[in-house]
Amino acid sequence: MHPLLHRQRGAVAIMVAISMLVLLGAVGLAIDAGLAYLVKARLNAAVDSAALAGARAVTTGNNQAEQTASARTAAADFFLANIPTNYLLSAPRILSTNVTFKGGQAIIDVVADAKMPVSIMQVMGFESLSPVAQAQTIRNDLDMALVIDTSGSLEGSAATVRASAKSFLSKFNVTQDRVALVHFASGAETDVPIKPTARGFDRTTMNTRINGFPFIGGTASVEGMWNAREQLDLVPLASRSTMRVIVFFSDGAPSAFGSYMTFNNATDCKDTLGRDIPGTMDSAGASYGLSKMDDSDNVVIKESCRLYRNNAYAVKRLPDWYNAHNDPKNPNDPARREIPLVTKLPRVVTSDISSGAGAGSQIYRTNVERASRNLAEAIASSARDQGIVVFTLGMGAKLKTSGDFDPDTGEMILKCMANAVDAPKRCQNPNQPVGMYCYAATDADLTPCFSRLASAILRISQ
Repeated sequence: MHPLLHRQRGAVAIMVAISMLVLLGAVGLAIDAGLAYLVKARLNAAVDSAALAGARAVTTGNNQAEQTASARTAAADFFLANIPTNYLLSAPRILSTNVTFKGGQAIIDVVADAKMPVSIMQVMGFESLSPVAQAQTIRNDLDMALVIDTSGSLEGSAATVRASAKSFLSKFNVTQDRVALVHFASGAETDVPIKPTARGFDRTTMNTRINGFPFIGGTASVEGMWNAREQLDLVPLASRSTMRVIVFFSDGAPSAFGSYMTFNNATDCKDTLGRDIPGTMDSAGASYGLSKMDDSDNVVIKESCRLYRNNAYAVKRLPDWYNAHNDPKNPNDPARREIPLVTKLPRVVTSDISSGAGAGSQIYRTNVERASRNLAEAIASSARDQGIVVFTLGMGAKLKTSGDFDPDTGEMILKCMANAVDAPKRCQNPNQPVGMYCYAATDADLTPCFSRLASAILRISQ
């Protein structure tokens, strides 16, 4: 054989050997890189879920150390649930879960890797690959007012309402979130006011107040909503959270509202300084007096404040504007005419409440019921105009029935107050925040309903 041909054959063998190595490396790279891509994708999903879980769990704990520990535990649990050990022969692990509290935010950063062996790439000197993933979730703090109906119709469900309200509060951050607690019936009380500048809320005190709620009286929904809006507005603009929420619970349609009244006898219903006394009137009690507006029970103010006595009405008419929270020195101040009381929309309300007892009292009841419904929706709309998101929760079958003088059900009103996606068309406003309504048919559905609203609030605050 010619020497030159022999050398050529040797060169070809070397080139083939080198080419085989390159080919094996390319195949190994394709196989191992493909597996690494699958591991990386699963790792990304795992750290995303871990960061989200940490953001939700950071609300648990009485101080930042406990909240940090809770967030890290939840992050670890959700990480393992989303990428099992030995996934495609990898060893996934969390490298770090950092929780930072900064300027009204809780920032959760999760970093993880998943070391995995290589196969054919070993011929190129590689022993393993280590895909890395990281995720960050920012949990914005919120300002919230929780409003609880404590009317007499809920007396049989009092234990459930108390337990559900306390469970709801447990889902929020006591060191970062601001919360006010309000309850209402014939009137309304702010049990625990919001902190106007400092952050956090006193959950222990709130739980104690909830345990002591009386369940008696009517349904002055507007007074509960007004107190809630007032609490959120007490926080100065520079200190407000980006997320502002009202959560409103009731088992019935509005039937009462607060007002300063003009009595036939000019000396009626005055305080010791001679000023007018505001109170709430209820459509269910045409012959009763004004109830205390700053109290949730059904205590009637002194005899001289009764709307009907001595077989005649002691009040001339409804005021033209909602004035329950005006200055007592000038309750009909034209500068404080926010919401009309006598109106044609959304329900017709006239000023007439002077009809006598018996069949004639229907005029009184009609105007008071319609005004009560109008005002609850109007205050909620005013709150939404400020960017406040309203969540409503209703319980019980009577929410499905129409009013005595209006075709809307209590459920429709609650949906309107929330500007829910399934609210009646007449009250939907695309220029305002869209909230959520949850219906609890029975006592057993109440805590899950509260939990659903809490999850929605926490979700949109991230």
